[in-house]
Amino acid sequence: MREIPTLPESMRAELPIEVQAYIAALEAAVKVLQAELEAALKRIAELEARLGENSQNSSRPPSSDPPSAPPRPSRAPSGRQRGAQPGHARHTRELLKVEAVDEVFEHRPSQCPRCHTPLATDLPDNEPPVRQQVWDIPVLKPHVTEHRYHRVACPVCQLAVSAERPAEVPAGAFGPGVVALVGLLRGRYRLSVREIVALLLDVFHMPLSPGSVIDLCQVLSTALAAPYAHSQLMLSTAAHANVDETGWKEAGKRLWLWVAVSAVCTVFMIASRSGKALHALLGATYQGLVTSDRFRTYLTLPLERRQVCWAHLKRNWQAFSERDGPVGQWGQAAGVLIGQLFHHWHQFQAGEIDRMALQTYMQPIQIELRRLLEHGQTLPVEQAQGFSREVLAVWPALWTFLVVESVEPTNNAAERALRPAVLWRKGCFGSQGEGGKEFVARILTVSTTCKQQQRHILSFLTDAVRAHQAGQPAPLLFANP
Repeated sequence: MREIPTLPESMRAELPIEVQAYIAALEAAVKVLQAELEAALKRIAELEARLGENSQNSSRPPSSDPPSAPPRPSRAPSGRQRGAQPGHARHTRELLKVEAVDEVFEHRPSQCPRCHTPLATDLPDNEPPVRQQVWDIPVLKPHVTEHRYHRVACPVCQLAVSAERPAEVPAGAFGPGVVALVGLLRGRYRLSVREIVALLLDVFHMPLSPGSVIDLCQVLSTALAAPYAHSQLMLSTAAHANVDETGWKEAGKRLWLWVAVSAVCTVFMIASRSGKALHALLGATYQGLVTSDRFRTYLTLPLERRQVCWAHLKRNWQAFSERDGPVGQWGQAAGVLIGQLFHHWHQFQAGEIDRMALQTYMQPIQIELRRLLEHGQTLPVEQAQGFSREVLAVWPALWTFLVVESVEPTNNAAERALRPAVLWRKGCFGSQGEGGKEFVARILTVSTTCKQQQRHILSFLTDAVRAHQAGQPAPLLFANP
């Protein structure tokens, strides 16, 4: 802000008292207006920065980008035509073995196309026949079984005796397959309750009420309690986990959906956004590394067991680079360094350089980034000052990926795991109670972990419900527990 000139004291003393008082009043008013102007300009800059937030310079999801948001960077055109390239190997569906085919129809030529001679059906083949397999879906209808429990009188004491329900027969009207399918459609494919009702009626000719859908989801949730607990146990022994959280609502109450992704399992949990919730997610005995953003909850973890996400840092500095003046220049300089950081990391991933070379290439980047952060504490924008102090406070956790195998510089694994849950949240508006909260955490955990373990999700869910209805132990979720 430009400094306002004041009247020298020598000139002021020569003026009448009334004029001196008037000038003093004007100078005081100018100082007040100058302070108000500085505050207004600062507020305008903050609002402009907030208005310019998008998925490329903040933690906002791409779905929230306004029409005015800049287009996402696209790859440079390769110059090739769309579709298969010349010399591309043809990909065809692999034929099933003959024993796996339901029906086989033999088609033989009946007449020679050249001389029109009739051909006998017992002529030997010159070469193996051409095989064509046609896949189709048969007419689907539910398999309904009726169980009759007879009631008779004891011939000795005349006591009325009723037959008991066998352990393998479910207590309700729906078997394990229906329970598993309803839960899968709800929690994995994110269909609404009424869409599930319509789909089951249209495809399977099975009448079901919305209330039954909710009840069956609770049955599945109970059946998945043991696999969910087993996943939590496996996570607590993992060497590394990517952790993130997103907003969730329970009957209008603000909660958070947490996720922790390890090499063998993914665990979801709905709780508050607190250190207590973080440690409940990871387990009291967890001693591994955690990759996350810079939210203050993660400060409860030692720096030597953390990796701070560079994708978040890149977006933060991108927002600063879009400002005017020294802050914009500061952000642009950091953006260049971060681009070099990811370039060398991609080289390492591609096998072009080894870990020692990666560490060597990162040394000048580390020095220059630290210099920029120290300079950032002197910039005239409070957000830049606070950001610089915050990043310097976790400085060692920025570089864990340079020395620890299997640790990446970003938290993309956790963000990818949360994406289906975010889409589900947009359609279901959260859960409505403790039971719904448990179902969300368990179905997301089991379905995502099944994919990691290369398990067929519907088969596992069906086996879990069948074991629960029969009072048997739940199936093992991990091939090598």
